[in-house]
Amino acid sequence: MNATEPVLPDDPTVLAAWIDAAMVKFAALPLAAATEDDLLSVVDTLERSRRRFDGVDAALMVEVSDRSAFRKDGYLSLHSYLAGGLRLGDSEARRRRASAAGIGRFSNLQGETLPPALPETAAAVADGAIGAEHVREIIAVMDKIPSAVDAATRVGAEAQLGMVARDLTPNGVRAAGIRLLAHLDPDGTLTDDRDRQRRRGLMLMPQDRQLLSKVRALLTPALRAELEVVLQSWAAPGMNNPDDPNSPTGAFEVADKAAVAAAAERDDRNASQRNHDALHAMLRFIRANAGASTSTDSLKSELVVTITDHELAQRAGVALTATGTRLPVSELVHVAAGATPHLAVFSHATGQPLYLGRGRRLASKAQRLMLFARDRGCTAPECSAPFARTEAHHFPDWQDGGNTDIDHLGAACGRHNRSVGHKLGDWETIIVIDGPHAGRVAWRPVSADKRREWRINQLHHAELLPHQGPHAPPDPAPASAPAPEDSRVEAYLGALFAA
Repeated sequence: MNATEPVLPDDPTVLAAWIDAAMVKFAALPLAAATEDDLLSVVDTLERSRRRFDGVDAALMVEVSDRSAFRKDGYLSLHSYLAGGLRLGDSEARRRRASAAGIGRFSNLQGETLPPALPETAAAVADGAIGAEHVREIIAVMDKIPSAVDAATRVGAEAQLGMVARDLTPNGVRAAGIRLLAHLDPDGTLTDDRDRQRRRGLMLMPQDRQLLSKVRALLTPALRAELEVVLQSWAAPGMNNPDDPNSPTGAFEVADKAAVAAAAERDDRNASQRNHDALHAMLRFIRANAGASTSTDSLKSELVVTITDHELAQRAGVALTATGTRLPVSELVHVAAGATPHLAVFSHATGQPLYLGRGRRLASKAQRLMLFARDRGCTAPECSAPFARTEAHHFPDWQDGGNTDIDHLGAACGRHNRSVGHKLGDWETIIVIDGPHAGRVAWRPVSADKRREWRINQLHHAELLPHQGPHAPPDPAPASAPAPEDSRVEAYLGALFAA
């Protein structure tokens, strides 16, 4: 060992603290006195270290995943821990998991450590030659190799990619991958239905600042063929134009041809816009004709919208649907005019529900409407599941004598609803009794440390800023005890109908 090399500890906790301290020290160093050669040397060294850390990160993710260590901090999956616990967000969490799947050493059911799925790639990361972006490009290429390609060829392909990546940028790896795929399947005959079914998908991307959403999709040939036929009819010039009150709606084949021709003369939309409007018209048609067959107790198949009284009066602001979509009030007015949505109106100042539109007088649906008005989505910390994907969670739990009353219910997605319990790693829940979060659902992991803070999910209430921590209620009365006359639910409903 070189005499200048420090003796490093073997304890990962101590070593991680050393690394953190070294970064703090480095950040405080004056760099002006360093020569250009020294600066370039430092940059090269740190970049190599950063790439090696990608391999360390993958190893840590594997260990956390194999041992479900994330449950100790109250999370139900590795993804939720990365996205919420480490505040990486969904996109980066998915990228980290993908990298770990490619270069990590997982264990089998017998407890044996397996080699990485991408061994040459993992070796290059360990050497500091390539980083996470290189890994993701290699994974993308490997995913596109047809299923008909034999295992030995796939192994050879990964070895080639891992070797060439040492000298290429991530974009260079992508280009090399294209050439490799062309070599493996030059005429496309190896790609079969298995590959197309494996890679098919359609995803709505998050709304941007203008509330617009991109759609990411890989369509099978059958779906594309059917979609093209439908769009040819519904997206014909003049058809289903929302800006033209005299535009025929529905399919071209059943529309009045003279009306279509006249509307086509006024139609200044491009093909992409016509496709968009056609899809919107088809969805409205489906909803209108499927209403009779949908469940009367489900909010998933119905349009449910929340808005404040101030925003509704001003026809300004953004409303929220049960599926999590933000809808400008100007568009909400048009939607409500042509449909029968459930509309929850809130006090602008207090956030209290003021009015719920008349739906069917079924108690289960009324309770869910009230839960949507209050919770808007899953109440578990950092959970982004919209209300349409939640269940009614009891406080206390149903098996512990909890009542199905509105002030003993909260919205929780299926995974979080099943995570509530009394064992270490489970969640416990309360209804906050005072402060700015009064009436909201609070969560914390079950642990021996009862001082752990209760946590509120603010993702569905971005307009509310936390001013103070929530306060737990006193010990609840026995389940058989009658509720007091001035119970929360009565005050809640009183405020509702008084408005």
